[in-house]
Amino acid sequence: MVGYCPICGKPVYFGEKKRSLGRDYHPLCLKCQKCMRTLTAGQHAEHDEKPYCSHCYLRMFCSKGTW
Repeated sequence: MVGYCPICGKPVYFGEKKRSLGRDYHPLCLKCQKCMRTLTAGQHAEHDEKPYCSHCYLRMFCSKGTW
């Protein structure tokens, strides 16, 4: 079964996929949507089904008192 990349919408085949937080990505698509830093599978956060590095996620979506 072929999954679809949530970033580009194209099919992700078994040999090329990076699986993270229950989704299959192309290796070049798994980047922070704010700073474009390449992300490691499982080491990022999501908001509205888009990946963000921890730094950008905290700055954009958390109140200042929580970090």
